[in-house]
Amino acid sequence: MNKDNCVSVVIPNYNGMKYMETCLEALLKQVEAWQVIVVDNGSTDGSREWVLQQYPQIRLVGLKKNYGFCRAVNEGLRAAQTPYVILLNNDTRVCPGFVKALVGALDRNPKAFSVAAKMLQYHRPDRIDDAGNLYCALGWAFARGKDKPSTLYGKPEEIFAACAGAAIYRKSVLKQIGDFDEAHFAYLEDIDLGYRARIFGWRNLYEPTAQVYHVGSGTSGSRYNAFKVFHSTRNNVYLIYKNMPWPQIILNFPLLLAGFGIKYIFFIRKKMGKIYRKGFLAGFALCKREAKVRFSWKNFPCYSKIQIELWKNLGKRLG
Repeated sequence: MNKDNCVSVVIPNYNGMKYMETCLEALLKQVEAWQVIVVDNGSTDGSREWVLQQYPQIRLVGLKKNYGFCRAVNEGLRAAQTPYVILLNNDTRVCPGFVKALVGALDRNPKAFSVAAKMLQYHRPDRIDDAGNLYCALGWAFARGKDKPSTLYGKPEEIFAACAGAAIYRKSVLKQIGDFDEAHFAYLEDIDLGYRARIFGWRNLYEPTAQVYHVGSGTSGSRYNAFKVFHSTRNNVYLIYKNMPWPQIILNFPLLLAGFGIKYIFFIRKKMGKIYRKGFLAGFALCKREAKVRFSWKNFPCYSKIQIELWKNLGKRLG
């Protein structure tokens, strides 16, 4: 594949003025021949106008208001005219070879839908931020390697899903599994997309030579805040309902009940129990409005493989 026209880089932005220059300067050093698309989600801090003025070579897709992360990346995916698309958070700084490593990993693995980068913490570069996302039978999604030394996770591996903050996707697969689900607005949308890909037999991989520094919570503001807790809780209920057939939900119900209970106690201690309850109830309301992934017996081997992985990942999360 001609590496000069196989990939576009999509960067969603919402009031990210303080991050954009660092992000774009590092990226443009290695992708000048390729298309970079900034999707602005109705920013009011001048970042949209600044990108237009400072980087005329970048395509800017401007939205009238903040429609959420999922709508922004979907607009970017539709604007991209390449078979591969890299999604990149605006609060990142890519390392040399980042794009080449992701493209190469997807080229080498024709059954891969996505490849996740090795995300390092911007303010603690000796620590990992995310080495691929996992999901377990407690209904918990978690970043593999979070806060561990950056020297770990040095081998390519299969993961449950790629973190959409720095990952490459095979665009053709979206025609089969669907785009990012805009009902999520933000949070867990990448787990949902990776889950759907797995149901249809695609793989999600991790490539450690594609490295990027990530500030984290650049838009929402902190690791635990009302917006994030509400949407993460709501979307987790919806994620389970949408992707698990009813027999699988029944099979996992005791562990799922325990998982939500443990999280509730955790957020009570954080003085955020009320917000968690609101998110939980909103999740059930969302399930009533939205459709499940249609079950097909031909995908039963994939469901079985996923279930075994959900059990195995319990040990990785609790260990």
